[in-house]
Amino acid sequence: MWAFQTPQTIPNPQLPKPFQNPTHISPKPRCCLTLRPSTTRNPSDCNNKNPLIQSLCKQGSLNQALQVLSQEPNPTQHTYELLILSCSRQNSLSHGVNLHRHLIDDGSDQDPFLATKLINMYSELDSIDNARKVFDKTRERTIYVWNALFRALTLEGHGTEVLDLYRRMNRIGVPSDKFTYTYVLKASVVSEAFVSLLLNGREIHGHILRHGFEGHVHIMTTLLDMYARFGCVSYASRVFEQMPVKNLVSWSAMIACYSKNGKPFEALEFFCKMMLENQDLLPNSVTMVSVLQACAALAALEQGKLMHGYILRRGLDSILPVVSALVTMYARCGNLELGHRVFERMEKRDVVSWNSLISSYGIHGFGRKAIQIFTEMIEQGLSPSPISFVSVLGACSHAGLVEEGKVLFESMVREHRIFPSVEHYACMVDLLGRANRFDEAAKIIDDMRIEPGPKVWGSLLGSCRIHCNVELAERASSRLFELEPTNAGNYVLLADIYAEAKMWNEVKRVKMLLEARGLQKIPGRSCIEIKRKIYSFTSVDEFNPQIEQLHALLLKISKEMKEKGYVPDTKVVLYDLDAEEKEQIVLGHSEKLAVAFGLINSKKGETIRITKNLRLCEDCHSVTKFISKFANREILVRDVNRFHLFRDGVCSCGDYW
Repeated sequence: MWAFQTPQTIPNPQLPKPFQNPTHISPKPRCCLTLRPSTTRNPSDCNNKNPLIQSLCKQGSLNQALQVLSQEPNPTQHTYELLILSCSRQNSLSHGVNLHRHLIDDGSDQDPFLATKLINMYSELDSIDNARKVFDKTRERTIYVWNALFRALTLEGHGTEVLDLYRRMNRIGVPSDKFTYTYVLKASVVSEAFVSLLLNGREIHGHILRHGFEGHVHIMTTLLDMYARFGCVSYASRVFEQMPVKNLVSWSAMIACYSKNGKPFEALEFFCKMMLENQDLLPNSVTMVSVLQACAALAALEQGKLMHGYILRRGLDSILPVVSALVTMYARCGNLELGHRVFERMEKRDVVSWNSLISSYGIHGFGRKAIQIFTEMIEQGLSPSPISFVSVLGACSHAGLVEEGKVLFESMVREHRIFPSVEHYACMVDLLGRANRFDEAAKIIDDMRIEPGPKVWGSLLGSCRIHCNVELAERASSRLFELEPTNAGNYVLLADIYAEAKMWNEVKRVKMLLEARGLQKIPGRSCIEIKRKIYSFTSVDEFNPQIEQLHALLLKISKEMKEKGYVPDTKVVLYDLDAEEKEQIVLGHSEKLAVAFGLINSKKGETIRITKNLRLCEDCHSVTKFISKFANREILVRDVNRFHLFRDGVCSCGDYW
């Protein structure tokens, strides 16, 4: 059942002061407004300069048009409209302000149509304060004036202000139209009041239903996208199913919802459903980017190749976001060579394309190669983006290139005028923490000029898990419990650290805290693609028809390994059980089941490709190394952090993950 928040009565928001810009606009007193449409004067009148001004605007001669405007005593609405549009197109705020002064002087600023155009102009010229002032000075505010300000504020990220104004508009009785709902739904996503974001969205959803706008496909698609951005996949799915009309944008939004919210299976199934049920709908570039992301999440290389073929047939291979997604897809499916080949064939590359390649080499552990590509990008004249640094710093972290990472971090402000964000600090804490340089990692956190947030503290806690640093783990987890009280992963990580330190009373305390808050550990899940079909495994999976065969094979492998000196690593088991019971638990981990399934069902010599939603545990890592050697198979595993290529008993990570 849907539940929506009833609109609440709140005080009127404090709106900005009347229009006062640096050029000292001084409106003349006036008692009435007279609109002058283009048809009120005879075009043959030799003193009529309106046609000349309009012609100059269309030719792009804004300066001349403004000069002629000073000679025209009665500019028409259409003349002003073209002048305002010309200021936007030529990105000239100074001309826009001067033109606005002219409108104020003859009273035309009170024309709601022109006020709407002025707000749009100031929005495009990144002058949101002036847009607010136009709104404040406009006495007759039609829905178009309100919508123009909603759009301008939303684009600037002032979602809370939009929602306050929207409630005010409802109180004074201005009816919304289909554009209003689109803007306020987008505003709810960018609202600064994070806690009440979803409640705002539900409130607007209720307004849409009460006012009969549920039949508008564009509004409902925006609503679906809003729920998707909040991670409310079930709500988004329900909105989609209840839509009377669905178009390509709606289907693409639902596929993206699944793909971006950890449901790549569902994304691919939905794509197939769209293709089967709607043969007249042809996927566009947006659709295919989401589908490629789903293939990448599952390491479904064969599915990805099929999608690549479709992209080529549809002629979408010249669209930069699609090609960048292809590079990432091949890399995350374990075929770095194919990804690089796609990159090399690109006729045009933007910074996103380069970032895709940098991060691809990073997650495979080729840190120096990632740095080389980063340097090559700069040498070719492209300026790195903040994401470029996240990618290259992450590559340094996976490869243990501490000094190189520190140099890159310091170059952000000094050479590229990019100020580090939380993501960059998190990369540095991860880089130093993995290298067991906790003093430096702690100093970076202490010296941060912005609030560290969950990402930074999470990086520190993850590093403490690797090196069993109890003291810093307790510091990081205490902050994380405040910032992310419902994130079970933080509790599990701390319990893992206590277990490795054999602090069993603390393990019990954390588990009790986890249970008291009604949280559950995220179950490990591993996926493998065999003959273009994707199979998923969990540690308690009893539904696979081959499950007994898989357990028997793993038991046989375990016995052979023990004969060669293998000792199971059971420290990840947080229960106070005897050694044999702990061994049985780790032997049933999802990644081992997926490897066994691959050995049974794939061709001899074929690479086994697996993805896991969590960090690879130490025991699974050891067992997979053994299997790769004695089964003479290449096994590629991508966990939540990076790739592990197991070949002849050795892992590409060098046991550094």
